[in-house]
Amino acid sequence: MSRDDRAGRGDEGRDTYREFTDAVNMKPGELSSWLETEESKTVGWHKGGRTGGGESVGHESGRRIIGLLRRKRNELSEADYKHMRKVVGYVRRHMAQRPSGDVRDTKWRWSLMNWGHDPLKR
Repeated sequence: MSRDDRAGRGDEGRDTYREFTDAVNMKPGELSSWLETEESKTVGWHKGGRTGGGESVGHESGRRIIGLLRRKRNELSEADYKHMRKVVGYVRRHMAQRPSGDVRDTKWRWSLMNWGHDPLKR
């Protein structure tokens, strides 16, 4: 197996990269600003449970997504591609659970935004 294949840069890597850039519709600076808000910090599952304190899984993912977006594609590792697939899966699952009505100020939207996807953008 070549280094390119190991690092996810073969056909599957191209598909993963495309799916990731389709799912993540927030720019790095926009996501960074969002992650500083109280709304961003109030949603999501925390590794120690809801009352476990610390950073939520989605918030941590958002910080990692910023780094992925700022790197050149040829600098991405297999671990990066694995996280990209996790992001794509999360966004797809969460979008399928869209609540009815106006979602502008909902925890559902805020959680998606922590993962780099604002459902109100297009």
